[in-house]
Amino acid sequence: MALQDKLDAFKADFEGGRFPLKPSKEALDTMHRATAELIASGQAQRAKKAGDAAPEFILRDPDGKQVASRDLLAKGPLVVSFYRGVWCPYCNLELQALQEALPEIAARGASLVAISPQTAPNSRKSERENKLSFPILSDVASGLADAFGIRFALPADLVALYKSFKNDLPTFNDNPAWVLPMPARYVIGRDGIIAYAEVNPDYTHRPDPSELLPVLDRLRAGKAA
Repeated sequence: MALQDKLDAFKADFEGGRFPLKPSKEALDTMHRATAELIASGQAQRAKKAGDAAPEFILRDPDGKQVASRDLLAKGPLVVSFYRGVWCPYCNLELQALQEALPEIAARGASLVAISPQTAPNSRKSERENKLSFPILSDVASGLADAFGIRFALPADLVALYKSFKNDLPTFNDNPAWVLPMPARYVIGRDGIIAYAEVNPDYTHRPDPSELLPVLDRLRAGKAA
């Protein structure tokens, strides 16, 4: 099943009240309104895009080891996926899909990392619960997300709703600010230039990992040429 089909199925079950946490109509209206406002803001169109230089980073994995984009790019292209956190079921489905695609990504000489604002213990939980074998990195205070132009502040009514859902972002992220990255996926060439960018302010929509493979093929063909 394609990733978006899985996301759509989860959304239908959640909004249809088929989970223990049954959202009210008011809660769904709040979430839909926040998404619509983020789309209308145009922020996604102002984020880093294909052809831009990718911001460099040095971030830590759950064990405290520093991972540098420059070191990864010395080996080959880099796939970067920004996600919201282990508390987000849509993100977990995406991480699982990326794990399934990892052999195809690695076969094309590329590395894969996923980045969220959450603390190391929560990143480790992401790894464990989704059975991931690629690095999960912590972007403290979403500083790198801001450099990519994808960090946004949650509106007050959505903050109140998340609190009622026990999605306490300041605790998850060890940061008092209620900020998140828009889900985004990038392919960065060895020259540090973004070859592919997908940023969607609607967190229920994510590109299929298969979309990355032609981009990686083109980068490999360009290197061979």
